[in-house]
Amino acid sequence: MELNTLIKNNKKKIRVGRGIGSGRGKTSSRGHKGQKSRSGVAIKSFEGGQMPLYRRLPKRGFKSINKNITAILNLSRIQNIIDKPNNKIKKNLDLKILKEKKIINKKFKKLKILGTGEIKNNIEISAHFASKQALSKIEKVGGKISIIKK
Repeated sequence: MELNTLIKNNKKKIRVGRGIGSGRGKTSSRGHKGQKSRSGVAIKSFEGGQMPLYRRLPKRGFKSINKNITAILNLSRIQNIIDKPNNKIKKNLDLKILKEKKIINKKFKKLKILGTGEIKNNIEISAHFASKQALSKIEKVGGKISIIKK
């Protein structure tokens, strides 16, 4: 090992603003006047006149106030869910059951039933919205759909 790595650095910290004899007195190396000579000043995102990063990058996206929180299920998809042996959904179907079985994402707060496809089993469905076609097809096979009003 080299001797220089073992010797500790004994240089004292320069204390500014301790009189004119120190060489760092009066303005304490801050120059004269101006914003940067004052204490507690940090010019945020100022890059010395260069175009700041937040202005160089493109603006992307927005937060929609009409965020889609309605899960949409077609009758064909409901029939597929019923046909799968591991789901064990026979009589009742609602948003809570669909979330528990992880068929739909937990972010959805409402359920809408659409009439595309066919349904063979009579099933009781609780949903927030349903199309006329879906209502007629479900009632035709002996099922029932109840609309939740909130």
